[in-house]
Amino acid sequence: MSPETIILGIETSCDETAAAVVARDAAGRGRILGDVVLSQLEEHSAYGGVVPEIAARAHVEALDSLIAEALLRAGVALRDVDGVAATSGPGLIGGLIVGLMTGKAIARAIGKPLYAVNHLEGHALTARLTDGLAFPYLMLLVSGGHTQLVLVRGVDDYERWGTTIDDALGEAFDKTAKLLGLPYPGGPAVERAAAGGDPDRFDFPRPLVGAARLDFSFSGLKTAVRQAAQAIEPLTDRDVADICASFQKAVARTLKDRIGRGLKRFRESHRLVADPALVVAGGVAANQVLRRMLQELCDANGFRFVAPPLALCTDNAAMIAWAGLERMAGGFDPDPLAVAPRSRWPLDRQAAALVGSGKRGAKA
Repeated sequence: MSPETIILGIETSCDETAAAVVARDAAGRGRILGDVVLSQLEEHSAYGGVVPEIAARAHVEALDSLIAEALLRAGVALRDVDGVAATSGPGLIGGLIVGLMTGKAIARAIGKPLYAVNHLEGHALTARLTDGLAFPYLMLLVSGGHTQLVLVRGVDDYERWGTTIDDALGEAFDKTAKLLGLPYPGGPAVERAAAGGDPDRFDFPRPLVGAARLDFSFSGLKTAVRQAAQAIEPLTDRDVADICASFQKAVARTLKDRIGRGLKRFRESHRLVADPALVVAGGVAANQVLRRMLQELCDANGFRFVAPPLALCTDNAAMIAWAGLERMAGGFDPDPLAVAPRSRWPLDRQAAALVGSGKRGAKA
């Protein structure tokens, strides 16, 4: 019997097509053997956002060759893998169908178990792959579709402490960029513009700051940005830079308040945890201003700050393979080949959807 368990992972939930081969040893240590991600940025940039039909078609065209490349880089054949893990939700249903059906076909062909993985669980467990983090810990998930603060107690054991009641943070970045005429994706574009701007020129609101609840709201901030831009049109490059810097500052201050309260709650509810940790995941986690703020916040509160490598914060198949390995090691049953993809799939199945949220990320 091999000293390591090896799983092929497939990720097609949005606009990245990805395949990876990951191994886990008996002590729970993980190794990424092969990892390939193909971005669809060029296909969607002209539209200012992801077009679901284009994304699904691109997954179909690329996935088989990416799986072959991941296996080649790993130096293993399909017969060598011990299972297949494919993202089954949440996400764009067309893309999910492509990845999950491919995973089913491979699992059936090689006679190995299939694990239909929650994309959010992939993010939640990545820090255990990269840093060997022990349960429990807090996770801040910030992406184009999700903004959540989640208590990670174990595999398939999550408690949502906070979520957005309207826009996800990544969506707010994208819409701000589009409003200001910046390219897609908006997050990096806003960060670049903000680097040369005055963060104190505009006093944008910081939604829910001071509230006891740990939820997030970014719709009002987005509206304030639009009103400020309209009031000084036509915009100069300096105006755009100042708006971006002020927007980013408001976001950082909002997160500092929300997450600071979450760290305090964790301390109070988990007094026996000697080395508490906050994990950040999702595409917005690439923002260096927000990372520095979170690092400083964790330092001030005695928390370990864990930010996986940027390539593992955004959508990737290594985290899906690892989630499958964690489920296999935890004794979870494989999924039947009849399992269906789910466009919405909450990590915390007990948490109620917030009325008025209206976003997949808020309800997922």
